[in-house]
Amino acid sequence: MKEILLENLLHLLKNKCGEKAKVRFNQYNGYDNPMELYKANPNEINNNWLFWRKVKRYFNIGDIAICFLKLTDDKWLLTTIKKVTEEFDVKNAVNYSGEELEEYKEYFGRVIVNYHKKHQTQCRYYNDIYCKLTINQVLPTQFDGEDFPGYDKVRLSYFQLETIINRNKKDWIAALKNQKAVYLITDTYTGKLYVGSATSENGMLLQRWQNYVSSGHGGNEDLKVLVVEKGFNYVKQYFQYSILENYNAKVDDKIILGRESWWKETLCSRTFGYNKN
Repeated sequence: MKEILLENLLHLLKNKCGEKAKVRFNQYNGYDNPMELYKANPNEINNNWLFWRKVKRYFNIGDIAICFLKLTDDKWLLTTIKKVTEEFDVKNAVNYSGEELEEYKEYFGRVIVNYHKKHQTQCRYYNDIYCKLTINQVLPTQFDGEDFPGYDKVRLSYFQLETIINRNKKDWIAALKNQKAVYLITDTYTGKLYVGSATSENGMLLQRWQNYVSSGHGGNEDLKVLVVEKGFNYVKQYFQYSILENYNAKVDDKIILGRESWWKETLCSRTFGYNKN
């Protein structure tokens, strides 16, 4: 089957804009995961990452800036296309501003392209690579993160959990909303564990995890102390959330509480972790 080029959607060459179009490829830089930033706030990628410069100038006023975000090897998500309207002449900072091109807006966050990136530079002229940018798929709605993987495969950073809740990701919300569970919070810096439970009495799993997102401690005494001593940012940087066991809403709370106690003993979270009782 013949491959379909991204150009067949954008028509930049046909409209004689190819010479002024440049593609910026954004991927993990050793410090931040751009996909998590994008899911939490698309503008972080579509402005701050797209228009950031160290020393080299990427764009000129009037250029068309095409922003790609790496999904997996050779697969890239089109997140925005902007016309550069201003340059600030700064280094190690956001050096440009631009206006999003409305005629392409329906494709932002939906078009995934194939491209084998062999070059180290982040930015390439569209004219030089357009024939290698092929359509992989067009999503029915804007990409907002991975779908719910099943209760036995949940392992979320604080920022992933925050994004799911703040963006009201429907499949995740539906899965957590009416679920009882025994869950695990892992401090990935120290290795300390906290075992908790979600029951009808304390608001089910979604409510419990919403409490952690809003406060960092969810009302737990040892975690309160941690937040006071090390700050909320410590939780955001190092905490990870997973499910040990899940139950439907009809299961008696006493069974969940019994299993919670068993896991505390098994994982020694009272002795070496953040559980007090």
